[in-house]
Amino acid sequence: MSTYLLVHGAWHSGQCWERVVPLLESAGHRVLAPSLTGHGDKAHLLSREVGLDTHVDDIVGLITEEDLTEVILVGHSYAGLVISSAAHQVPDRIAHLVYLDAMVPQDGESAADVLPATQVLIDLAAKSDIGWRVPPPLEIPGAPGLFGVTDPADAAWLRAMLSDQSVRCLQQPVRLDNPAVNTIPRTHIHCVAGGQERFPRRPVPAIQPNGSPAQVWELATGHDCMITMPVELTELLLKLGLG
Repeated sequence: MSTYLLVHGAWHSGQCWERVVPLLESAGHRVLAPSLTGHGDKAHLLSREVGLDTHVDDIVGLITEEDLTEVILVGHSYAGLVISSAAHQVPDRIAHLVYLDAMVPQDGESAADVLPATQVLIDLAAKSDIGWRVPPPLEIPGAPGLFGVTDPADAAWLRAMLSDQSVRCLQQPVRLDNPAVNTIPRTHIHCVAGGQERFPRRPVPAIQPNGSPAQVWELATGHDCMITMPVELTELLLKLGLG
């Protein structure tokens, strides 16, 4: 049995994994899909002080409190920063890092550094009356659907799930200063709906930090593949499991 820890991206909640969790569990694995502080069942905790470090603490705290080991840690979108920082705190508990259409930061980078388009959302929030809340981008020019979700019923379900993000989450830099994390294997899963990448992303180095060849898989769907292609995503994640 493997332990999968699924970490949602910005504006989402743990509910977005609802179609993937039972598929992994039916294969005999343990699955956790928490909502980060400020989202889902923790939406009431959102404040200007909630930042990337808060979300890293959420994940590290869950791993240590549940005494999880050999974790397959999956981060979607913004959560690429979260899982990177979490792994640097508890590398001995992580079996595999999965960057699911995710930001992949270098030490000292923020979400705005990895994806400069994020700065537009930060600037808009700064001009608002509140100044620190970043509402979900419900419409992106030239981008199909809501986070790549085009089915009307699915889009409505997703829209009801989304909530504001604190600016601090997008501005706070990662701290990646533990060389032990370099031994952890990595997999990158890119969403390439229509054969095109949804967001500009940095090339994945041909060699992983642990010396193994890079492992990059693709799903021909939009950004929120856990909603649009849960079966296909699960099949890929199962390839990383134990047993």
